[in-house]
Amino acid sequence: MALQRFIIIAIDGGAASGKSSSSKILSERFNLLHVDTGSFYRHITFELLRLGVTHTDLPALKTALAGLKFTTRLNGRSAQLLIDGQSAGEEIRGQNVNEHVSHYAAIPEVRHALLGYQRGQVEVAKKNGFRGLVMEGRDIGSVIFPDADFRFFLHADPAERAKRRAREGQQDSIAERDRLDSSRKASPLTASAGAIDIDSTFLTLEQVVDQMAALIAVKLP
Repeated sequence: MALQRFIIIAIDGGAASGKSSSSKILSERFNLLHVDTGSFYRHITFELLRLGVTHTDLPALKTALAGLKFTTRLNGRSAQLLIDGQSAGEEIRGQNVNEHVSHYAAIPEVRHALLGYQRGQVEVAKKNGFRGLVMEGRDIGSVIFPDADFRFFLHADPAERAKRRAREGQQDSIAERDRLDSSRKASPLTASAGAIDIDSTFLTLEQVVDQMAALIAVKLP
């Protein structure tokens, strides 16, 4: 019997570009582990804010990061980050985290602290019987998995993305998040060379997913 193909799918894009929704549907359709790296940075931001460590205090930040232990718990098909065995739950989606997450995510030491953990989700997926992994974020195709089987980059008009956030009951400053994420020196938000570009401004979620699924199905029926 031939060994089952394990694939890695990288989906990058700015806030409210459709990464999370499409990733979750693809995970269901192809039996993939869904990994939302944005939630990882939100969880770290929440924890550092709880500890009173500001993003401008690098010595304190390094000390705090060195003391954090990262593990994974499955929540359905999604990988959930636990810090010291605990989850912050929906508090990572709060306004305070929204306002600070891009600042912490821009710090090289924070990104380095998560690099190995994120790549380690491949083993989590294999151990739990998934056919592959779909990871969403801002540097997945460029840094985390540059050799992924598929690298997608989603984008949409900022005004449309702001409307999507509003419908979700959130108040992200889309333009400011884009500016911070795209201009940071460490792993900026960018479409990696060769990534498949999808403009979701005028597409339904189903149309976005179908575009990606048609390509994936060739390698993973």
